[in-house]
Amino acid sequence: MENEQDNVPDLLSRFKTLLKVGVALSAEKDGTRLLEMILKEAKRIAFADGGTLYTRTDDNKLKFEIMLSDTLKIHTGGTSGVPVILPSLLLYNKKGEPNLDKVAVCAAIRGETINIPDAYTNTEFEFSGTRAFDKQTGYRSQSFLTVPMKNHDGEMIGVLQLINALDPVTGEIGVFGSSEQELVESLASQAAVALINQRLLEEQRSLFESLIELIATAIDEKSPYTGGHCRRVPELTMMLAEAAAETKVGPLKEFTLTEEDRYELKVAGWLHDCGKITIPEYVIDKSSKLETLFDRIHLIDTRFEVLKRDAEIAMLREQLAAQARGETIEEEAMDAKLAQQIETLNDEREFIRYCNIGREHMSYALKERVLRIAQHRWVTPEGKEDYFLSEEEVDNLNISRGTLTTEERKIINSHIDATISMLEALPYPKYLQRVPEYAGGHHEHMDGSGYPKGLTREQMSIPARVMGIADIFEALTAKDRPYKKPMHLSQALAILGQAKQDSHIDPDLFDVFIHEKVYLRYAEKFLAPQQIDEVDVTKLPGYKSLI
Repeated sequence: MENEQDNVPDLLSRFKTLLKVGVALSAEKDGTRLLEMILKEAKRIAFADGGTLYTRTDDNKLKFEIMLSDTLKIHTGGTSGVPVILPSLLLYNKKGEPNLDKVAVCAAIRGETINIPDAYTNTEFEFSGTRAFDKQTGYRSQSFLTVPMKNHDGEMIGVLQLINALDPVTGEIGVFGSSEQELVESLASQAAVALINQRLLEEQRSLFESLIELIATAIDEKSPYTGGHCRRVPELTMMLAEAAAETKVGPLKEFTLTEEDRYELKVAGWLHDCGKITIPEYVIDKSSKLETLFDRIHLIDTRFEVLKRDAEIAMLREQLAAQARGETIEEEAMDAKLAQQIETLNDEREFIRYCNIGREHMSYALKERVLRIAQHRWVTPEGKEDYFLSEEEVDNLNISRGTLTTEERKIINSHIDATISMLEALPYPKYLQRVPEYAGGHHEHMDGSGYPKGLTREQMSIPARVMGIADIFEALTAKDRPYKKPMHLSQALAILGQAKQDSHIDPDLFDVFIHEKVYLRYAEKFLAPQQIDEVDVTKLPGYKSLI
């Protein structure tokens, strides 16, 4: 609209301009730019030298949003970055009476346009503030056109005030004529509709975001061991995506993000694990290999006590039998033998406790020892002799990585299928159509070995690949996982670099992650101080500098 000529002398041209303004107002999505456009176009249509736009607040005030003056070269509020320092106007005084001596307030309260030819001769309204402003600036605020903006219910939502009507030919200050008033009133009506629509969109978006965050919080709070994951992943996702969009070198230098792209990726980040709401708590919360509803290591502790008791009983029986036969009892030797047996059992109990803790790797030698201990025989409370460890307990204790069995890991992994199914069932607006793709791809690998669809790098968008790195790095560095201690930054980056070499994560995004120090910004915000150690990026596996 600002490419139109500033002087539009004939009424027909101004009507055409008004129509174009209406279209532009409907298309504008940014609330601040919308307010500024309303004032600027009203000023141009009515040939005004300046103007002010107010919005009504919930506490019954008129808030100065934008102030413009061509003569004084003033542009405050709006997109100027310069705040309007004038105080808001109270619609009502302390007694609840309307402040009708203020022209903007009067127009708002009465819902009527007020056209004042000369503020200096007007006796109905109080213009002391205007005169003080004029005295300070040398300006002459003369004619005022004050138009209320109403919504479809007739409620006042703002006030549009123009100052000093200018003759389009001579530039002299005059009055706002009836045609200018009608044009501005028409514009104010269109502007009110645009403002209401824009606010409704903002409110709907705010509600939508609140619901998304509510779902993410519910998932995080479902387990004390993953609290914060659904809140941290979107933040790291956006950090990396912004870094990739800003980089001017390397393979991703052409990658860009629009505001809608950013919002779409942010929403996907918040919803990337929504399917976990279907996963049983006992699987999500499994902090040790033997845990189900409780940690069964305590049952095994009891069995060791039974073995120690049985060993002592066996020794006492042996002594009694020797006595009955009249044989000499070598008590010291028998006590030493019992002590050795108990020491061995205690050592085995500590070993089983050690194996019960989830780790990154369970060696073959450790698994062999678990199998040997499992062959011990003990008498159950029912009086039945049985193997010391059941087959299911052996399988759990010999889990190679973490705390989950193969079946339990399948249950955990199924969350991504649930996520995709849930997200694909939603009716998205156009600018959120790719949310299921972004959220559903964070467990895919670049070589096609990931899940659930086995996608390759070429089949995935860059935002989906970004989320994959964010999800892995958050999990590596999280302080709240039940199966591992908080990992140092250097160790997490080394594992991430190995993932690049194994073609599990996007190599170009990994290089941006390191080169732009995204990892450090995230660490300083979310990691414990003791986790942040020195990182020599030149020694990270797979890292290739962008310069």
